[in-house]
Amino acid sequence: MDRLNTLPRPYRDEELYQATLQAGFKKYPERYENYLKYQAAQRGKVLDYLPIMLDVENVSRCNYHCTMCQVSDWEGYKRADDMSFEDYKALIDSQYGLIEIKLQGMGEPLLGKCYFEMIEYARAKHIWVRSTTNASILHFQENYKRMIDSDICELQVSIDGASKESYEKIRRGGKFEKVLENCRLLNEYGRETNRKRTRMWTVVQRDNFHELEKFPILAAELGFERCSLSLDLNDWGQDQWRENNDKVDIHKQFDLAMADHLMAIGKQHNVEVTFWFIDEKYDKTDPQKLCPWPFNRLYISSDMKIVPCCMVANPEVYELGDARQLTNEWNSEQMQAFRREHLEGNIPKICQSCYKNSGK
Repeated sequence: MDRLNTLPRPYRDEELYQATLQAGFKKYPERYENYLKYQAAQRGKVLDYLPIMLDVENVSRCNYHCTMCQVSDWEGYKRADDMSFEDYKALIDSQYGLIEIKLQGMGEPLLGKCYFEMIEYARAKHIWVRSTTNASILHFQENYKRMIDSDICELQVSIDGASKESYEKIRRGGKFEKVLENCRLLNEYGRETNRKRTRMWTVVQRDNFHELEKFPILAAELGFERCSLSLDLNDWGQDQWRENNDKVDIHKQFDLAMADHLMAIGKQHNVEVTFWFIDEKYDKTDPQKLCPWPFNRLYISSDMKIVPCCMVANPEVYELGDARQLTNEWNSEQMQAFRREHLEGNIPKICQSCYKNSGK
């Protein structure tokens, strides 16, 4: 994969991002001060700034049980109750350093009753908001309109099959035709309102590898202008999922010629094709190549627990404290110890799949 690190990666709308950033700094001087502290800081076990980004899981339940996802292990495809709007507001209000959130975790965020209100609340505070959906219920009560009208900054729409057979084999519980119809509605409304904020996102794996050439074409047919192919499957910090997803991972089969071909197809159909993968894993021997999450970001579960990152995304696997007390927990003894393990090269087991030289 060494040569692939020159390939284009998914990137945000920089103009919108910078406008959001500057508006937030202007309205909230304490946010700007926190950001300056973050930029100037050296990585250590104790930090003098609050996190600048969060992953916020509004629901930990899903109407799908995908083959590569840990939700499939949960009884009824649910782990915990939904996050309340009161808890969400208190979290956002207390974390004055936030410049960006991803509003989605393990589950389908549109299942939450106050999902759009959550987007709007953060956007009113000039926070960059992105999210992910399986698009299954965008048609319900015109959710596709509510999504765009909420002023979300980027929406990643997961489509892991270019045919009904492969899609419904991977995304168990999904209806291929309905998803396609909903994507068309979403993108048409985005164009009408001049808010083209969507991206088609595909997790490439054994059961859809034979369809790679079809994904940029499908993206164009559905009205997407951006199509991103993820070449890594996650293990959620769990041995059984590492074994499961290693069996279907095609990481080593993907090459530069294939990537060039897909980009050329995308160009023919006016679709930008980008790629996401961990090409250079974090390195415990180099302080400049440590995972950034312990030092700038956390994952907040729907039941208000602190989790190290989206690659674990489950407090039952690893928990770092009470999210209702996040300001205090940010430099708690447990958080300091977690950072120390990274700083000293004693990488926790749940993090080792993201590190080379991890000593596994």
